[in-house]
Amino acid sequence: MFRTLTTLLSASNAHAETRLRDTFAIELIDQNIRTAEARLKAAKATLASLIQRQRMADAALTQLNGRISDLTRRARQALAAGQDAMAQEAASAIAQMENEAAHRAQTCATLDQRVLRLRTSVETGHRRLIDLRQGAAQARAIKKEQDIQMRLHQQTGDTGADAAEALIARVLEQSDPFEKHEILQELNAELSHDGLTDRMADAGFGPADRVTPAAVLARLTSNQD
Repeated sequence: MFRTLTTLLSASNAHAETRLRDTFAIELIDQNIRTAEARLKAAKATLASLIQRQRMADAALTQLNGRISDLTRRARQALAAGQDAMAQEAASAIAQMENEAAHRAQTCATLDQRVLRLRTSVETGHRRLIDLRQGAAQARAIKKEQDIQMRLHQQTGDTGADAAEALIARVLEQSDPFEKHEILQELNAELSHDGLTDRMADAGFGPADRVTPAAVLARLTSNQD
């Protein structure tokens, strides 16, 4: 029983969350876009820092290689001049600088890879953000159209139409009071046998108590003669 109640509660919460997300869909989309914009901005800032470090590392490595080349040339000149001690000192310095250059070259290679990966991520995030903005514009237009349709439906919806149709049917089904009055007079005449007298007079049995169309027509005919 407890598991059933827990399942029903979870389902109810899920439905409530879905309805809430549908109601505030545009607001949630805008919030997600702002989050994506903030992350992209942070990624761009990190990329800029990496590129700056990359350029500084490349410049330092280039400068170090230049010093190595210059010192190597001087060491050769010292050897040629018989200055072995000076050439040995230069060789020791060159070895240290070449080791440092190898380390700097590895650092530059690592920075190049990091810059490439982050640049790819930034480009992907930028394109995705463009798609999100376009999708948000479409969603906003669709939501606006749905709201307009909803308001129109509330104004002239099925409920109003059903109520109007019911009122029309009720009016049409109501009896005509004038016709009802005539029917009551006919019934009263039949009950008092007045109707029988009129019918017999119309048939020529006895004088008529009321003027009939036949009598009027007969009088008009006789006047013409």
